[in-house]
Amino acid sequence: MSSSRGVEASLDQTLLAAAMEVRKHAHAPYSRYPTGVALLADDGKVYVGCNVENASYGLGNCAEASAIAAMLAGGGRRVRRVYVAAPGAAPVTPCGGCRQRLREFADADLVVVAHGIDGAPLITTLEELLPHAFGGEFLG
Repeated sequence: MSSSRGVEASLDQTLLAAAMEVRKHAHAPYSRYPTGVALLADDGKVYVGCNVENASYGLGNCAEASAIAAMLAGGGRRVRRVYVAAPGAAPVTPCGGCRQRLREFADADLVVVAHGIDGAPLITTLEELLPHAFGGEFLG
């Protein structure tokens, strides 16, 4: 194992632990699908978020949106790595809206670790999840 892969593995363990911990605080009475996200920001801090559902479904927040809001409130500006943890065996990737939200605050090569906690994680990039993405650079 190269030393950079060792650093990434250690970072992923830190992010997984944070995502798993914040999952405990999810408000998911309708889907019963508690999701936690931990992201490493450009300020070196780890920010977390969980899903917050609402009886009026459209008013809920995905975990990624909650983590991005926490990052901005805490002073971070760019996402450097993100870890998603949710129930099941299949890797749980961000929804389409959250892929676009991540695109606003991250580069295309952002590493996204998607983990159905009963299975193996998928390690991918934002570019692979959201090819041909629309970003602020298109607005002039």
